[in-house]
This record gives sequence, structure tokens and C-alpha cells, in this order.
Amino acid sequence: MEVLIVGAGGMARGIGLRLVRGGHQVRIAHREPDKAADLAAELGDNASGEPLDSAAGAQVVILALPYEGSKEIAEVWADRLAGKIIVDISNPVDYETFDRLVTPPGKSATDEIAEAAPGAKVVKAFNTTFASRLATTGKLDVFIAGDDGDARKQIASLCTDADLRPIDVGGRKHAATLEAMQLLHMKVQGEINGNWSTALTFAP
Repeated sequence: MEVLIVGAGGMARGIGLRLVRGGHQVRIAHREPDKAADLAAELGDNASGEPLDSAAGAQVVILALPYEGSKEIAEVWADRLAGKIIVDISNPVDYETFDRLVTPPGKSATDEIAEAAPGAKVVKAFNTTFASRLATTGKLDVFIAGDDGDARKQIASLCTDADLRPIDVGGRKHAATLEAMQLLHMKVQGEINGNWSTALTFAP
């Protein structure tokens, strides 16, 4: 499958590494093409870098950006994202305090992105995984939420290929819960000496 990852930071790197290992073709897009090219070179022959200007050809678009950036891309690319599976990995938290989510009351970041790109099939995934853990080879749980069942299944298949354990939690309404879970996960890193390397899991 051809996957376009928008962003070239730590999460883009971690997800990209997993997908390339799983045999998928990965495109990295960034406003600074050199950053996209550098990350693609690190990921290997099954990856390529490009400017942030087209989603054509990609079956899945992963928005590996902070909440506001992901929402902006969804708004600007709304027509180009129609019919595609869009993965929102963002956590809309107040990074100064880690005490609250910054989305409007009653809405998740995934809701906001889905409203900005109404023709897309928007799925929440990867928001509870830290970049440092994704970049390793250990198995992690990835919680998946979205209103399109086939889209959830396709993202679950990508996760399985990438040696991750997909957990389908149901409709998009559960995205807000996943964001709240990760807010707490992030907030306690100092207290538990987690060093941003812990993981949320439902494994027995």
C-alpha cells in the first residue's frame, strides 16, 4: 500500500520505519522538502520525500503533525483528501500545563479534522504511542477509532504488517477518550520517570 505521511518529525519517523519494515511504500511530505528527503533517505529504498503539495496516489494519508497543523492541512487539502483514509495521530493538549485538551467542548481533534475534510474517511490511531517506542522493534498496542468500519480494518492491517497490535475501539466518538487517555499518559511522565518511552497497553 502507498502511504503518504505529512510531517518529518519523530512520529513520522517512527511510523515510517514501521511501515517500511512491513513492506509498504512510504512518501514523506513536508513544507521543507529537504527535511522530507532526509527522512526518506533514513527510512530506505521504499520511501521517498516530496514537497507538501499533493496527496495523489496515496491510499492512506497520515497526518503526523500537531493538532493545529493537522487541522490546517485537512482544511487546505479538503478536496484532495476526498475518498482517502486520513489518520489523525494528534493529541490536542495544552503543552504548557498538560492539564487540559484544547479542542472545543465536546469535540475531539479527530472530529475537527473530519469536519474540515468531510469527504475523507478519518481514523484516530497512533496517538497513544510515543515516537521513541515506535522507532524500536517491540510490539505496541495501537487503538483505532473511526466511523468507517472498512477504513478501521485497513489501518488495522497496516498495523499488523508493522508488527503492532491493532485494537479497534469503534466509532469516532471514542477518539476523545483516546485523547484524554494520552493526556494523562503524557502528564505523568515526570512522576513515573517515564522519559517519554512508556506505552499504554491492554495486553494481559
